Amino acid sequence: MSVKIVLRKKPKTDGSMPLCIRITRDRKSSYVYLGHHVQEKDWDAKGQRVLKSHPNSARLNNLLIKKLSEATDKSIELETVKVDVSSKAVKQKIKPKHGATFAPQADQYLENLSATGRYNQFVADKPRVERFKAFVGGDTAFADITPAVLAKFRVYLKATFEVKERTIINHLVVIRSVYSQAMKAELVDRKHYPFGKDKTKIKYPESVKIGLSQDEVTALEQVELVEPFYHHARNLWLISFYFAGMRVSDLLRLKWSDIRDGRLHYQMGKNDKVGSLKVREKALRLLAEYDRDHELIFPDLRETDMSDKYASQRRISFTTGRVDKVLRKYIKERAGISGALTMHMARHTFAQLAGDKVPLQMLQKLYRHSNITTTIGYQSHFIHKDADAALDAVLGT
Repeated sequence: MSVKIVLRKKPKTDGSMPLCIRITRDRKSSYVYLGHHVQEKDWDAKGQRVLKSHPNSARLNNLLIKKLSEATDKSIELETVKVDVSSKAVKQKIKPKHGATFAPQADQYLENLSATGRYNQFVADKPRVERFKAFVGGDTAFADITPAVLAKFRVYLKATFEVKERTIINHLVVIRSVYSQAMKAELVDRKHYPFGKDKTKIKYPESVKIGLSQDEVTALEQVELVEPFYHHARNLWLISFYFAGMRVSDLLRLKWSDIRDGRLHYQMGKNDKVGSLKVREKALRLLAEYDRDHELIFPDLRETDMSDKYASQRRISFTTGRVDKVLRKYIKERAGISGALTMHMARHTFAQLAGDKVPLQMLQKLYRHSNITTTIGYQSHFIHKDADAALDAVLGT
């Protein structure tokens, strides 16, 4: 009998393939999926390891060593007790005894987030998992997670933590993700799935999106900030705004090599969309304040190992929190801004000032949305012309 880590040739739409434990006996193989996918170019089949070209090779290889050791031990244990054993029998032995319960699958879900460097989601989802565990008394079978139980969990969250509907939905999304993971691993029957039509529906409530006015943007541009980090925080906000509300995670990763012939060329981290934007004179003046001694334009990530996705996302999160605190507590008051001021408000502000003056197809390109419907939904928060006209028609001006 052989037990190996393999890359199974069942590619996803992005070309990545699932990592599996393959158990072979008498030329018959069974597979245990490990919940991770990598590109074939990042896989060393002979060495059964992820190559360094993958941004999270170290964490993934540590996980693979652990899983291979566990699987090998289980196969030896089973063969010692029973000489005539099939690959399927070993597969069942390798699977967790309590695999069809929520807690171990949730732990695996969080481990997967950590191993693939998804720091922000890991930090957000871990307490959500813990709250559901506390609600069910530590663990529960997937078959017992019914729409009725999820309805009670909604009440529990609202009564115990006084959270809003959006936060409740975020908890349900995590439970759904863990449930889907268990179904893919064939640990739970799909018939028990508690989400969907006539069951538990997941729909985010609409949120109010309001940006700064043009006068407030001008005030932010002109306010004097002698403190170096305050000045830098204001620069980050304005440059994000000048680049159509660029996300802070992309902004902090910008390199000098991304700017060529007066244009910015970059790939958005959220969906890998690429594009090019004109670097306006206002942005050039601010960028000129930063030295070119490092490939990164801004200093915030220069001491961070950018090949370590988990570490870089963590650093981006800390930096964004620090910048938002300065914007919210100090710069907002000095600039005379009445509403909220955070890095994400730069995106809302661009959308608000664009209103219905820019074609949706162009906004889709600027926002790097994959689907025009996303752009329509987002921009609808900032277009009030028709509603105002309707009120004027009935009530007069």
